[in-house]
Amino acid sequence: MTDTRPVRPPRLRPGDRVAVVAPSGPIVAERLDRGLDVLRGWDLDPVAAPHVRGGHPSLGHLAASDEERARDLQEAWCDPSVKAVFAARGGYGAQRMVDLLDWDALRAAAPKPLIGFSDVTVLHEAFAVRAGVSTLHGPAVAGEVFLKDDATRDHLRRTLFAPETVRTLVSPSARPLVPGRARGITLGGCLTMLATELGTPRARPGAAGGLLLLEDVGEPPYRIDRSLTQLLRSGWLDGVAGIVLGSWARCGPYDRVREVLVDRLAGLGVPVAEEFGFGHGDSALTVPLGIPAELDATSGTLTFDTPATC
Repeated sequence: MTDTRPVRPPRLRPGDRVAVVAPSGPIVAERLDRGLDVLRGWDLDPVAAPHVRGGHPSLGHLAASDEERARDLQEAWCDPSVKAVFAARGGYGAQRMVDLLDWDALRAAAPKPLIGFSDVTVLHEAFAVRAGVSTLHGPAVAGEVFLKDDATRDHLRRTLFAPETVRTLVSPSARPLVPGRARGITLGGCLTMLATELGTPRARPGAAGGLLLLEDVGEPPYRIDRSLTQLLRSGWLDGVAGIVLGSWARCGPYDRVREVLVDRLAGLGVPVAEEFGFGHGDSALTVPLGIPAELDATSGTLTFDTPATC
């Protein structure tokens, strides 16, 4: 295991070269082109990895072969001219390639922001545990929300270029599921991916002492119940300091989802904030992972001890 406080990567500056990779599902080419244009509008020099526009020879749910997707990420991360790595989208597939990465080489390379969400949760966890680097749970550059929502883009841009301006995250929709305050290091992301990581090589042993982010998409309430129950039964949630719940897009009526969240999480006896505005929703905050922070579930704020990037 690496140190519990991952290293923060440097902030971006105008003119920086950045890479866009597809570690999971296939992309829509037109959306990728629009996303690259957004990055150019930020005065960045974006480069699409060689297999971003490709496809798996037989499995249509993957952007390319496992080896090709791993190689794209490996080369982007280890290239000293690349100052950040953006995921083009989530979907599924990161679990298939994460163990193909050369983690000795990744640890030896200079840290840089890794941005993504959904299936990229697997990579956020791996970079925290295996490489000791903090990452950003943020929108995918070929994703619909990033392309259509000004607030989503602006929050990611400020996190990358001027992180001191977003040290406190405030969501107008946030409210306490369990009121109170808690301190810890942020971790987590997509609930399903966290549950399916249990028992895999070098997985995080548990969320003890952390502020855990949870969200998901397209999972009916009974599947959310199943994943939370798996985390509870395994002991993975033992000692968690607090929980921050994001969006549950296309998971059914929220009142039914909320019933499951209350049933499974309220008994932990820790502060829990709900509807915090990150994840698969129509507008999404970028949330740093691996940074010490204080959660005020009552007021709906998450305040970081340091900016996400240095």
